[in-house]
Amino acid sequence: MSEEETCTKDKDNGLSGTARDSSHGKSSTLNPQPSTLNPPLIIGLTGPNAAGKGAAAEALKSLGFAYHSLSDAVREAAILRGRTTGRDDLILTGNELRREGGAGILAELTLPKLGHRDIVDSIRNPAEVEALRRLPDFLLLGVTAHPEARFERAKRRQGRGDATASLQSFLDKEAEENTSDPAAQQLSATFALADHLIDNDGSIEDLHRKIRELLAKLAAESGTAPP
Repeated sequence: MSEEETCTKDKDNGLSGTARDSSHGKSSTLNPQPSTLNPPLIIGLTGPNAAGKGAAAEALKSLGFAYHSLSDAVREAAILRGRTTGRDDLILTGNELRREGGAGILAELTLPKLGHRDIVDSIRNPAEVEALRRLPDFLLLGVTAHPEARFERAKRRQGRGDATASLQSFLDKEAEENTSDPAAQQLSATFALADHLIDNDGSIEDLHRKIRELLAKLAAESGTAPP
């Protein structure tokens, strides 16, 4: 903001709760209703390995969304159980937590942390979606990309436990993690529940543009200004 605004209360002229521009004497309402400018919106992210969910989250964070990941509780539990935070140990720990606390436990632990505009990353089980849908402003965004593109991205990132010896080993590892066990990861079944899909085969700029276009579409549908 290029000009400093001074907040004043004027009991005589009824301007209580307004902001007055000290240079020009203009007044505007303080604290506009969130529904007018930034309507409540909780965006869950799901999709296959290395599809670009993290990049989508970064795009949303740049637009003012707060970030949460269901994997945070899994990492904490893995450490408490004397494990690493590598991919295999996190999958093992997450499956244990679901069996102990129910298939939606990771979402249940995250619900109290959510506010007005939030991202919930690492959604991998339909029961997690069911728990988050109790929020009236929740939507599930599926991020996808062709296997070849995802494999190349997985090779570029280190220390994640991705199977990158070959494209086939990458796909085999993914198939192992995509089970029908209700207390384990069910990536395909979760992805099928997505309200909106984004194809992330292009550049980071393309992804950011698609995120902005989606938010503009949602804003238009709700009759509010885009972020």
